Amino acid sequence: MILLRRLLGDVLRRQRQRQGRTLREVSSSARVSLGYLSEVERGQKEASSELLSAICDALDVRMSELMREVSDELSLAELAESAAVSDPVPVPVRPMLNSVSVTSVAGVPTGRVTIKAPAEAVDVVAA
Repeated sequence: MILLRRLLGDVLRRQRQRQGRTLREVSSSARVSLGYLSEVERGQKEASSELLSAICDALDVRMSELMREVSDELSLAELAESAAVSDPVPVPVRPMLNSVSVTSVAGVPTGRVTIKAPAEAVDVVAA
């Protein structure tokens, strides 16, 4: 199961680490307890929009940028999850076509007609 809070926490942590900042620095700037910010980053706590706004301000990152990155992560996680649970798609097998020549149907001459069809789809009765 994909947890949004875990993806959000991962993105917040990466943003903070890209800036070379500590949890203590960001928690102080955002006026959020160090422990709570740590739990948000680990995906253990759901962050309110007010809290996310404060953290984004502290990181000098637009919330829309944060959410875009979370959305990208979510898309990748969904693809990975669906690929892991889906059965492999069978490769279609093209049937071998056999030629059958017909010179008459029910005793009526037809000229010469060639039918190409899978062998299992045609019953041929010799006259």
